[in-house]
Amino acid sequence: MEYINTAGLSDDQKMIRDTTLDLLGKHLPFDSIRQMDDDREFPHAAYNALAEAGFTGLFYPEEYGGAGSSHSDLTALVEALGYYYTGIAQAYMTTVIYAGMHIVNSGSDAMKRREIPDIISGKTKLALAMSEPGTGSDVAGIKTSATRQGDHYVLNGNKIWITCAHVADKLVVVCKTDPEAGRHNGMSTILVDTSLPGVEIRPLKMLGRRTTHANEVFFTDVKVPVENLIGEEGGAWKSLMKCLNVERLCLSAISSGHCFRITDYATSYAKDRIQFGQPISQFQVIQHKLVDMLIASETARQATWRVASLMDQGENPVRETSIAKILSSESNVKCADIGLQVMGGAGYSSEYMMEMYYRDCRVGPIGGGSNEIQRNIIAKPVSYTHLTL
Repeated sequence: MEYINTAGLSDDQKMIRDTTLDLLGKHLPFDSIRQMDDDREFPHAAYNALAEAGFTGLFYPEEYGGAGSSHSDLTALVEALGYYYTGIAQAYMTTVIYAGMHIVNSGSDAMKRREIPDIISGKTKLALAMSEPGTGSDVAGIKTSATRQGDHYVLNGNKIWITCAHVADKLVVVCKTDPEAGRHNGMSTILVDTSLPGVEIRPLKMLGRRTTHANEVFFTDVKVPVENLIGEEGGAWKSLMKCLNVERLCLSAISSGHCFRITDYATSYAKDRIQFGQPISQFQVIQHKLVDMLIASETARQATWRVASLMDQGENPVRETSIAKILSSESNVKCADIGLQVMGGAGYSSEYMMEMYYRDCRVGPIGGGSNEIQRNIIAKPVSYTHLTL
């Protein structure tokens, strides 16, 4: 399999990749994934195994029980998760990166010592509650409010497209603590226990990634202790921006890994499928399709690892991260489309995994900041006539 190519990886990164794939093979048997997708069953056993092996703490600071590993180490892990199954990659991302990094970056020392060990152990699962029915990409336009009353905030509002909220113990909720402030001001982030009265979570039926599906969340007069405020009141926008590079690096890594899985799967099928007296992999038209898939996969990987390297050097590669996110997610869709064509009717059938891969990858250009938004970000630092400078 092409994915096993470990050129350029450190010994630790090779170990991370190999251990991850072995662990998932034991706790998330490949043959069981299709049924879990049909049943919309969260991969609890695999998630718990990742936590037990210490992977949920890989990127967290050592002083709070983590391993303090690099962005490149994180990329090795997430790419391996994306290769094995995007559902377990998304399960990991939602708690550890999307929601958990807000606590790591902006939480008080007391909150970090209280919450991070339970995240690392797998005891606490999180979800990030940011998008609202009228504010998808327009995060600054959120309406969910948190009004301070003594030692509590009272939370009211509605969130949508909240990944894994149905299994979350706590939500990192982006809300308005000062509704009179400007668009990027008066926003705060609060940690909300999902068992509190007034919290209602409704699962949504999604096209793909059904084991880690999205949800709609309602808050009705939910009383949250003031100590659950993450960072400064009104300071959420800065915290959100601080998390974006790591989020998009991981999204790129998931898509990169998935590209290689799809390419491997289509290649294996082509070698076994006999037409006109020989495997279809012997026909040049099929060989070129498989080569195009491999080129897209390798290009996605290179863009992703380039960003990880820059971040490990202390850079703030906003532009490069957006490029990697676009390139990887669109390469993922391209690989799935070509792979389905290689397999023909079998690719379009639920008897094979390709149609699930096709469904699962399509969220890539939409989630985590749509690729249209990423292109806006890339265009901002320079004029449209100097995009290559």
